[in-house]
Amino acid sequence: MNSIMVVGTTSHAGKSFLTAAICRILVRQGWNVTPFKGQNMALNAYITHDGGEIGHAQAVQAWAAKISPTVEMNPILLKPQGNMVSQVIMKGKMIGTTHAAEYYEKYFDKGWNAITSCLEHLKTRYDMIVCEGAGSPAEINLKHRDLTNMRVARYLNAATILVVDIDRGGAFAHVVGTLQLLESEERALIKGIIINKFRGQRSLLDSGIDWLENYTGIPVLGVIPWRDVVFPSEDSLNLLDRQSSNTKGELTINVLRLPHIANFTDFDPLDAEPTVNLKYLNLQDSLDYPDAVIIPGSKTTIADLIELHKSGMAKKIQDYIKSGGIVFGICGGFQMLGKQIFDPGQLEGNQDYSLGLNLLPMKTVITPKKICRQRQVISNYPESNLIVTGYEIHQGITCLIKSSNIEKAITLYSLFDDSSLGVVNNTYSVWGCYLHELFNNGVWRRTWLNFLCQRRGLSILPTAISNYCEQRDTNLDILADLVEEFVDLKPVLN
Repeated sequence: MNSIMVVGTTSHAGKSFLTAAICRILVRQGWNVTPFKGQNMALNAYITHDGGEIGHAQAVQAWAAKISPTVEMNPILLKPQGNMVSQVIMKGKMIGTTHAAEYYEKYFDKGWNAITSCLEHLKTRYDMIVCEGAGSPAEINLKHRDLTNMRVARYLNAATILVVDIDRGGAFAHVVGTLQLLESEERALIKGIIINKFRGQRSLLDSGIDWLENYTGIPVLGVIPWRDVVFPSEDSLNLLDRQSSNTKGELTINVLRLPHIANFTDFDPLDAEPTVNLKYLNLQDSLDYPDAVIIPGSKTTIADLIELHKSGMAKKIQDYIKSGGIVFGICGGFQMLGKQIFDPGQLEGNQDYSLGLNLLPMKTVITPKKICRQRQVISNYPESNLIVTGYEIHQGITCLIKSSNIEKAITLYSLFDDSSLGVVNNTYSVWGCYLHELFNNGVWRRTWLNFLCQRRGLSILPTAISNYCEQRDTNLDILADLVEEFVDLKPVLN
């Protein structure tokens, strides 16, 4: 099978973005192409049409290839939940949890069987596969159990690209050192080098490129300049450096950067709004008085909720609501809005209970069964009869607590025609739902933003807009144009 592997000298070198761009470039050339990542470790997940769970980056790469995401594109997804323990998703289904030290012994053989069976499945349906590695292929202490990088490249005999982030510094040493630590048969698969995130005058790099090509015998396929391009990140560490794309936006929305934040790609559509200044706050930061605060999803809801209380952010949110603020909780953030969360089986960790933020008269019980499904529902608020799509991915059932004197004064309204998906209180100050990608729905998103605008006396935004998926597709074309302009893929394709 025709195949390309993209590996990096380090994490965040640009593997995910480059894989997506190559998929789009090849589709333009007439290839029937699919992305693939054997094993991914990420808290940003996507649910396929058949209810399988994969890394969100592989879903984006599938959209770049103009195909629907399937579980075969990411056979293994590891979701860290703290204390060196990860949830193991294999072929889209959760099969258990494991400590890092036990993973190789318990899951290596099963994992490799899953990877090869998925590759064989994809071979029958596509004529080109573009694979993404993870981290570095030259971690000598991990190579014997690496399921993602050169083991896959060797299985496919894939033409392999090595990408390096020159913005980090030491790019030439990173490339040479990586090649030096590869086995000879692995090194023979490296057909080209790409230098990514270059700032400055290109001609100043020419002498270094000449030296690198002469020293390694491998061509430099191109130098990609630094551009503020939009591509979803897999790692929440990137949020530390993320700046709002629009610091002059009239609406300010703060997203809490929870310790185990998950599916923060939910908020990319808000970041792309010209009127929104989206900020990610650490729990120790000042909350100030934004137009809205979003509490995002979490892989370990109780642990993150406890950190909210310890840091003082829980009190800040409660005071913010009392002073007229707006809070929106998504998935784990929705669960935190209630009075209590119970985890009787300690499925998330060693804590089985936590007090919530007490902003909604609700409680949540964490359950062994994970709900993973795509949804299409009809909205009731902030406007009725809007078609809304998204997906659920959560463990836990959230329900109303009845018959208390305090709760009698609080009326909750269902956000959608399925009342289990989310609610808003009678003052429209606290919103919560289980629906990921809610803000992808253009009309719904603008209608909710107009609710914020009206509170401030700002001009109303037009709602006759497309969904974010169309804007995302345009961004993928922009990424492909960038790579196509500065990279020559012919040596790899040949």
